[in-house]
Amino acid sequence: MTDAFDCTVSEQPAPVPLLAPREGVPPVVADPDSLAGTVAAFASGDGPVAVDAERASGYRYGQRAYLIQLRRAGAGTALIDPIACPDLSELGAALADTEWVLHAASQDLPCLAEVGMAPARIFDTELAGRLAAYPRVGLGAMVETVLGFSLEKGHSAVDWSTRPLPEPWLRYAALDVEVLVELRDRLEEVLEEQGKLSWALEEFAAIAAAPPSTPRVDPWRRTSGLHRVRRRRQLAIVRELWEARDRIARAKDVSPGRVIPDTAIVEAALAGPASMSALMALPGFTGRDSRRQSAAWLAAIEAGRAVPDEQLPPSTLPHEGPPPARAWGDKDPAAAERLTAAKTAVAAIADEHGLPTENLLAPDSVRRLSWAPPSVPSSDAIAEVLRAQGAREWQIRLTAPALSGAYLRIAAHGPNANGPAPNGPTPNGTA
Repeated sequence: MTDAFDCTVSEQPAPVPLLAPREGVPPVVADPDSLAGTVAAFASGDGPVAVDAERASGYRYGQRAYLIQLRRAGAGTALIDPIACPDLSELGAALADTEWVLHAASQDLPCLAEVGMAPARIFDTELAGRLAAYPRVGLGAMVETVLGFSLEKGHSAVDWSTRPLPEPWLRYAALDVEVLVELRDRLEEVLEEQGKLSWALEEFAAIAAAPPSTPRVDPWRRTSGLHRVRRRRQLAIVRELWEARDRIARAKDVSPGRVIPDTAIVEAALAGPASMSALMALPGFTGRDSRRQSAAWLAAIEAGRAVPDEQLPPSTLPHEGPPPARAWGDKDPAAAERLTAAKTAVAAIADEHGLPTENLLAPDSVRRLSWAPPSVPSSDAIAEVLRAQGAREWQIRLTAPALSGAYLRIAAHGPNANGPAPNGPTPNGTA
């Protein structure tokens, strides 16, 4: 591993607690006039804008924002209630040409887009921390390690749909953006020192330009414990119960797990109760709320039983892409050798440059490429495949030559010919 990270880690004094925002906790923006003033203030501010959003995961249905926090030089901090002010497109437009600083941007960008806020440029302090090889990249850990401040994180999992929001929660929320721009500036310096800033900027641009996620096929298959369900008829019952729960949760605007837990769905599918009393005796169906919906649960079970055999859900979805890697040794020994060689090469390059392996090249890209490489796996041909899979140019420059070398050795000499991976290119992409 390079010594680049050594410059960021040293003996540090005890962190200084951040107890309150510099200008105090601002009032929550919850009406058109206050919002107009906030838009004007942030439009006339200077430099990047720190942005954060609080959701009510585990309490409410979906992932909408229930509080949005912003901070910008010249504008101070704003706390906006997106329930009272659901259209923030004017604010988004006012900040369209501004760099947005977020921590774990991919978590907040979807709920910000729902209210009309979509950045053209971002700086993701969590991803920057990963690329700079910090061992802990949560916001609190980064602020403490990089800036020497400690953030109080006790309200991270509260129900942000609560109204009015308690003052301690608002103080916590304001502090989350208090030093985010300062964190961004220091991380930019670290990445520049390590020769990784251009890599980070490519990553940030890809996140900002990413299209919305497509809906998951058969989302009910994410039910925890589904591996216990072996029969297709039981899978049909899981599907019917999951969909019934989802309708109820959506209508009540509560997290589906608060209606009945996944374990209850699985237990009902395995037991197949035929009566109300048998259903209510199962784990997960004993609560007052679940009993109120008992008729819906029994109807879902009956609907699962009534599905015609030819319409039962398959045991597994058709697999898109290569088979599980554990099966490669039997299905295609050469592909298994290529995968081992590719993983070794990528890990060596990641270690050389002080990068997490998954940030250097997505594991799925490595698997797909190893299963079906170009007929002539030259560096240029591999670069073309990686580019089509969404790899960024810096990733391609670092990995394509080494992957090509590994695949060519196996093609020339057969399995077990994998020797040491060739040296990867330097940070500027040269060999």
